Amino acid sequence: MKGRRSFLSKVAAGAAALTLAGAHRSVSRAADTEAEERKFVPVMITPFRSDMKIDFDALSRLVDFYLASGVKGFFANCLSSEMYQLEAEERLALARHVVKRVNGAVPVVATGSFGQSIEERATFAKAMYHTGVDAVILITSHFADKEESDAILKQNFEKFFALTDMIPMGTYECPSPYKRILTPEVLRPLLETNRLIYHKDTTLDLEKIRVKLEMARGSRLELYDAHTPNAMASLQMGAKGLSCIAGNFYPEIFAWMCKHTGNPEKQEDMTWLQAALTRADNIISQGYPLSAKYFLQKRGVSLEIISRATKTPLTETQKQNLDGVYKELQGWHERLGIKPAH
Repeated sequence: MKGRRSFLSKVAAGAAALTLAGAHRSVSRAADTEAEERKFVPVMITPFRSDMKIDFDALSRLVDFYLASGVKGFFANCLSSEMYQLEAEERLALARHVVKRVNGAVPVVATGSFGQSIEERATFAKAMYHTGVDAVILITSHFADKEESDAILKQNFEKFFALTDMIPMGTYECPSPYKRILTPEVLRPLLETNRLIYHKDTTLDLEKIRVKLEMARGSRLELYDAHTPNAMASLQMGAKGLSCIAGNFYPEIFAWMCKHTGNPEKQEDMTWLQAALTRADNIISQGYPLSAKYFLQKRGVSLEIISRATKTPLTETQKQNLDGVYKELQGWHERLGIKPAH
């Protein structure tokens, strides 16, 4: 297998993060750094067999579909993967399988901050890194209770980092067990370790994203926005890429968006596409991740429409709405000149 690839690709010297008030300048900035690759990194779902065990054959087909769609990385064992419904060994097996199937083509990261204590989480993080992933992702809310201060969060991160050698790390503001947004006071010492290379942002707040991008400039950190309605603006502000659940429905669309961020000739299409994606987002999120599995099956990826996270099947109305988005997707392909993966 090829050597591990870092998510690192430093921001061009002198580039400035832009506010929305200066959005008219964002296209020119993106054009100035067009050679800087933006990446779509899907938050992977986990296929299950009818006996509710992981379907590794379907997982291989899913990886192949993502790669053919132009993704530039994988986030395995995340909330979309139903990580809280997986046993410890299943989490490791899932990441190990993705790493093997990808075979060095693009980077792979996976959540590894599981355990009842800092020491247990450090042990599991080491085990996750040994699966071959490029970085171990930390759920921010695993390191402090909701009522605890940022001082406690920083203290726990510091202890965890001291126990995990020099393993590259990432952070994820996962909504579960609760959403813990990284403040500048917490992010700054993490950046100073020079081990933080990935951040999945779920603030939904472009101003907070701008602050993080300013702080991360010149560091190893790459920021990926999880919020589809922010996709275009976030990319044009300097985010490294996108990592949103909608990519489990149409990854090639986000790959296209990342590719053409800095292309002035594509900005009208970018604006049109952003509006279409925002309209569809509420539909596809209903019944997720079953909605994604239903949609992928329509797209030709053979997998069961079952989930450990939810026992409630999709309603006929939900399916009809998803069918409508699927039909609309074909129009997106036609306008953007995309040949979809099969």
